[in-house]
Amino acid sequence: MSGDTKPRLLIVVNVFNPDRGGGGAIFSDLAYGLAARGFDVTVRCAYPYYPEWTDKSGNNGCAIERYDDQGAHIERYGLFIPSKPNSLFQRLLYEASFLLSLLRSLPRGGRFDMVMVYCPLVGAVAFAVANKLIWRKPLWLNVQDLSADAAAASGIAKGRAVIALLRGVQSWFFNRAEIWSSISPVMVDRLRAIRKRNQPIVYLPNWLNGSMADELARLEDKTGRAPGRPVRLLYAGNIGTKQDLLLFCQRLQQSDAPFTFRIHGNGGRADDIRDWVASVNDPRFTFGPFLDEAGFASALHETDFFVITEKAKSGGSFIPCKAISGLASHSAILAVCDDDSPLGQEMREAQPGPCFTWEQLNEVPAFLARVAEGTENFTGWQENARARAHFYARDAVIDRCAQAIRAVIAGGDATALKAQLEAE
Repeated sequence: MSGDTKPRLLIVVNVFNPDRGGGGAIFSDLAYGLAARGFDVTVRCAYPYYPEWTDKSGNNGCAIERYDDQGAHIERYGLFIPSKPNSLFQRLLYEASFLLSLLRSLPRGGRFDMVMVYCPLVGAVAFAVANKLIWRKPLWLNVQDLSADAAAASGIAKGRAVIALLRGVQSWFFNRAEIWSSISPVMVDRLRAIRKRNQPIVYLPNWLNGSMADELARLEDKTGRAPGRPVRLLYAGNIGTKQDLLLFCQRLQQSDAPFTFRIHGNGGRADDIRDWVASVNDPRFTFGPFLDEAGFASALHETDFFVITEKAKSGGSFIPCKAISGLASHSAILAVCDDDSPLGQEMREAQPGPCFTWEQLNEVPAFLARVAEGTENFTGWQENARARAHFYARDAVIDRCAQAIRAVIAGGDATALKAQLEAE
């Protein structure tokens, strides 16, 4: 790369704008942000499908679609979209189809100075590894989720042999990358245990994407606003096995606690929630589709508590991106998760609201009653959410990422580079 040429970066992801769930908002915003910072960015991604698991554009297939978006070059590749996202067989087809579709672009892989691939899709990681083996370009792996662990925890993968095989494949692909990054201190610690080549692991938290920040900025600050009577709850985002949202709803519904619970989302388990809400006919519960950013911002502004649930033993690898939007709206967070999960750690350190384990789930109705009576420090949670939101400011994280990418492309002494990246 000559000194007057833009650094050429290839980003490989499964979801991209207009998909927002599953990290799509973050991946898109990173591409736009790096392009604005002087990188020549190409994104290879799937056609829009998530979290609805449907072909939202009508273009999914063999054709490759190419266009420019906010300074980034976008290439869309077809893949198999599971009709049953919780089927292991269909998920393997999904992964394999994306890999095979992407492999068509291998002859053009040598024109990039570096490749950045995002996991949770191992198929995307496998393509990036193939590109590296052929073209010998630096490979950066960003781990948003440990796919094998998530498949095991959610019940998609069953049996010790199957899970061990998935973890072995995942480890082999991961360890082909020269540099890793992830989104929580807990996740960074877990990655240290599986790296084989002492790769640098950079802690790069996700952030509030720019367009969502703009939507929230249009609304009045609600810090200090008293909770409603009944207390207003909101869940908005992906509804899959990892959330175990139905169990949370069932426990709440069995109580006479004063609340309204507004649920918006889509995903592999959304039909379960939709059908349950219709069957119980409890006016405290309402269900609606996945919200656009303006609708999400408005719903966050109206709610008292933003609800985030993580199935037991499934939260060890990620912090839900939706939590960042909740904090940015200065909403108190009501979390149900494992104590030792990244979300559990975040709740303990930032204290934006109450955090219950699943064993404590029966305590939630009494807690909501106390909130309605005004005996909880509700404003303190709002203030803590506002204070923590600054940690997830967009520009600071993207600037750090851009600096690290330039350092990797520039090369130099491996030991010095590792020390530099992990210290930043």
